[in-house]
Amino acid sequence: MKTFAAIYIGSYEISMKVFELSIKRGIREIDHVRHRIELGRDVYSQGYVGYETADELCQVLKEFVGIMEMYRTDEYEAYSGLVIRDAQNEAFILDQIRIRTGLNVKVLSNSEHRFISYKTVASQKNFEDMTSQNAAVVDVGGGSMQITLFVKGKVVTTQHLLIGIMRVQEKLFDLGMQSGNYEQQIQEVVDKELEVFKALYLPKDGIRYVIFMGDYISAFMPKISKENGKCMVDADKFYRYTEKLRAKNTGQIARELGITNESDTLLIPALVIYRQLVATLNAQNVVVPGVNVNDGIAYDYAQRHNMVKATHDFEEDVISAAECMSKRYFGYQPHLEALEQMAVQIFDAMKKIHGLGNRERLMLRTAAILHDCGKFVSLVNGPQCSYDIIISSEIIGLTHLEREIVASTVLYNTLPIDSYDRLADKMDHDSYLTVAKLAAILKVANAMDRSHKQKFKNVKTSVSGRNLIITIETEDDVTLEKGLFESKASFFEEVFSMKPVIKVKKVYS
Repeated sequence: MKTFAAIYIGSYEISMKVFELSIKRGIREIDHVRHRIELGRDVYSQGYVGYETADELCQVLKEFVGIMEMYRTDEYEAYSGLVIRDAQNEAFILDQIRIRTGLNVKVLSNSEHRFISYKTVASQKNFEDMTSQNAAVVDVGGGSMQITLFVKGKVVTTQHLLIGIMRVQEKLFDLGMQSGNYEQQIQEVVDKELEVFKALYLPKDGIRYVIFMGDYISAFMPKISKENGKCMVDADKFYRYTEKLRAKNTGQIARELGITNESDTLLIPALVIYRQLVATLNAQNVVVPGVNVNDGIAYDYAQRHNMVKATHDFEEDVISAAECMSKRYFGYQPHLEALEQMAVQIFDAMKKIHGLGNRERLMLRTAAILHDCGKFVSLVNGPQCSYDIIISSEIIGLTHLEREIVASTVLYNTLPIDSYDRLADKMDHDSYLTVAKLAAILKVANAMDRSHKQKFKNVKTSVSGRNLIITIETEDDVTLEKGLFESKASFFEEVFSMKPVIKVKKVYS
C-alpha cells in the first residue's frame, strides 16, 4: 500500500487530496484540503501572476508539504492547469515554487489535463451504459471547458471552448459590464459559444446524459435530489431549480447551497454556465460523479503503476474520434480502411526492427485514418492542411505531443521530412525518430493502394534478413502501385536500413 498526494493548481483554487493506493483495495481518499487563490484574476486581467499572489501560492504549497509529511506520503504529483502556462512569468513562478517548497510542478497541456480528469469519470459505474445511449462529458474549469460527445457508445468529437467560470467573469469585468443585468450578460456570452457547438455536432434529438466535472456543480445536487448520495437527477428538475436561483443575489445563493463564502463572485457565472449547458445540450439527465482533477491524478498514477485496471477502452476513443473526423472531411473510407490494415501489418511484422510500442501503433492507426483529411480544404496543399486540422483538433486520449506526432507523420507521409533542428521546438529527439519511422511505414502502405481501388488481396508481411517481404494476391494490373512503391521505398530504407519488397501472386477468377 502507498500513501499518495495529488496537488492541483487551478485558476481560483489550490487543492490537495491524500489517498491510500493498493492493488487489493484500489483508491481510497483520506484527506482533502483546499485554498482559494484567484490566480486567474491576475493572469486573465494583467497577463502574469503578481508578487503578492505568487507569495501566497508558495506559502500555501509549503503548508501542503507539511500535511504530506504528517501523512508520511510515499509519492506525490503536483500539476498546474493552463492558468500558469498563460502567465508571462510561468518559468519564474515554477522556479520559486521549487526553491521555496521543494515541489516540482508540471504544467499540463489542455489535452493532458482533460484526459486525466476524464479517466476517473470513465472508471465510474454505468459509464459504458450512459455513453451507449448518447452522452456528453463536460469538464468545466476556471479558464475553459471541454465537451466530449458520445453517440451510440462512440466518441464523435471533443471540443475545447474558451468558456470558463473565471474567464467569463473577467471578460465582462474588462468590458465594464458587471452592473445592470449581469446574469443576462453572462448567459449571452455562454449561449453564443454553445450554439455553434450545438449546430455543428449535437444530434437533433439531443442527448440522454450530460456528465459534469468541475467546481460548484456538486453543491447543487443535494438541493435538487432528496436522496443522499444520488449523483443523477432529471435535467428538467435541475434547470427549474437553477432558474429559481435567478431571483437571488450571491449571498442568498451561497446560503442556499451551503457555501461558506457568501461573497463568492464566481457563483453566478458557474450557475449560468451549468444551466445553459443543460438547456443547449437538450439533456434528459444530469450526472455529477463528484470527482475532480485530483481524483484523476491519483487514478492516472495508480493505473501507470498497475494498481488499478482500466475498465474503459481509451484507445477505442481515439480511433472513434479519428474516424468521425475523417468522415466529417469526406475521407474515402475504403482506402482509409485498407491503408490502416496494411500499415498495422507492416508495423507488427517489424516490431524487433523499429522498437516502437502500443502507443506508437495507436498513433500510426490514427495517422492512417486522418492522412487525407486536408484534401477537403485544398487538393494542392492537402498535407499541410491535414497537419493543421489534426494539430488544431482535440482528440481525447492523445496528449498534445502525441497529436503533434500524428500530424507530423501525416505531413511527412507526402513531403520530405525536415531536419530535427527545424522541428526541435515542436518535439524532442525521440519523438522526431518516431515520426520518421511512422511516416516511412505509412509511405509504403499508402503506395500499395495509390489508385484507391484496393487491388491487393490477402496481404501478408514478414521479415527476411534485411528485407521486408510484402506478399499480395491480385486480379488487377498493379504496375502503378509497384512503380510508386519503388519511389517510396528509399525513405523506408534510409530509416530502417531495410528494403521493402513486393511479391505478387496473380489470381485468376
